Amino acid sequence: MNKIIHALALLLTLALVACGGSSGSSASSTSSNTVPATGTAPVSGPVPATTVSTASLSAAAQVGQKMFFDASLSGSGRMSCASCHDPNNGYGPPNDLSVQLGGPDLNRAGTRAVPSLRYKDATPPYADLLDNPDGISVPGPGGGLTWDGRAATLADQAQIPLLAANEMANPDAASVVAKLKAGPYAALFRKAFGDDVFDHTDAAFASGLKALQAYQLEESDFHPYSSKFDLYAGNKIGGDLTPSEARGLKVFSNPQTGNCASCHYQGAGLNGTSALFTDFSYEAIGVPRNAAIPANSDPAYYDMGLCGPARTDHPPVAGNTFCGMFKAPTLRNVATRHTFFHNGVMHSLEQVLRFYNTRDTQPELWYPTIGGQARATPDADFPRYGLVTTQYDGGKVAKYDDLPPQFVANIDTQLPMDGRAAHQSPPMSEQEVVDLLCFLNTLTDGYKPPAHAPASGACTK
Repeated sequence: MNKIIHALALLLTLALVACGGSSGSSASSTSSNTVPATGTAPVSGPVPATTVSTASLSAAAQVGQKMFFDASLSGSGRMSCASCHDPNNGYGPPNDLSVQLGGPDLNRAGTRAVPSLRYKDATPPYADLLDNPDGISVPGPGGGLTWDGRAATLADQAQIPLLAANEMANPDAASVVAKLKAGPYAALFRKAFGDDVFDHTDAAFASGLKALQAYQLEESDFHPYSSKFDLYAGNKIGGDLTPSEARGLKVFSNPQTGNCASCHYQGAGLNGTSALFTDFSYEAIGVPRNAAIPANSDPAYYDMGLCGPARTDHPPVAGNTFCGMFKAPTLRNVATRHTFFHNGVMHSLEQVLRFYNTRDTQPELWYPTIGGQARATPDADFPRYGLVTTQYDGGKVAKYDDLPPQFVANIDTQLPMDGRAAHQSPPMSEQEVVDLLCFLNTLTDGYKPPAHAPASGACTK
């Protein structure tokens, strides 16, 4: 669905504005048309808690903090929430695997990339017709947690990995409660939720989920708003954008080039906070199929987001316009991520930007070519930044290879993916891609203004 966004002048007035899915595989099934997932196995032991004081946390949040780092709550005894949501990696995975490994023996692959848990506190529950925060775009699918929005709250989301067979792999809620009752912080749990809390399994499990939610809501490290952009938006010393970063913000906002703001709205957020860089909306953009996910070895298997398989309320029947849609994530800390999109098929931010820019003009860089003749040596000017690095003569590009043909009409056609013909000029120039990358780097938390502005570098001019 195409969106009308604010004019650039409005988007720049940002002072004083308001802001788990299944995990994955290191399978080696690849072809010349795909890039395998790479990296090391997920953290399997307990991850040390952050050094932030718990003095300001409620008793429930203190329980949640201990649960978050407690590997004994998993079927393997070696996986905690923090194993995949590492605080040292923006509460995302500590590796660049497309999907993470879990289960009783930490060898069961997930089906989706693990998202960051940062900046989830303002996410509204899913609705088929959610009002867009830009105040202009028409209502559409939006909100909810996970890639398909099936969890309405952080407590609902926490239940998914605890019970998923390919994640923390507890057989049922009673198993989790038994571990909590026998654990070292059972007394704190009782203090937070009542002396008789363990007498009722369902209530105790629900309390544990509420504790994890309380921790994420109360611990400021889940929503620090400490990026260079935040200093800039607040007109604070040290937050000036370089010329390249400023140009990149214009590309981000311009509906005729990057048009990122149409889904990653950077205007007013909630509760007096800064911009979230998402409008919580859902889009179908035809992300290429990832052969590194074991589930994808079955040619009949498709992950279609709002149409399942995890959701069942929008069945994949002919004419269902929801099929293929996934939630637009926040772009905060996007430059620190190791995997991108719901299936983790891409592994660098630059590659993602180039996909957006050339999915239509050079689809042979992103999708398999069927029936062509592979060249032993590509032309000197054949781009090497795509998922496909082999150049073919003849054949047909199997575009949108991870979406059944009957749902291709659901693909969004707003810029920069406007469906223009192959081999036309892309929407963004090379300089605009570089500038946009520079701007997105300003969204990384933990920014400390340097004593002296750097005089050289790709993003300084």
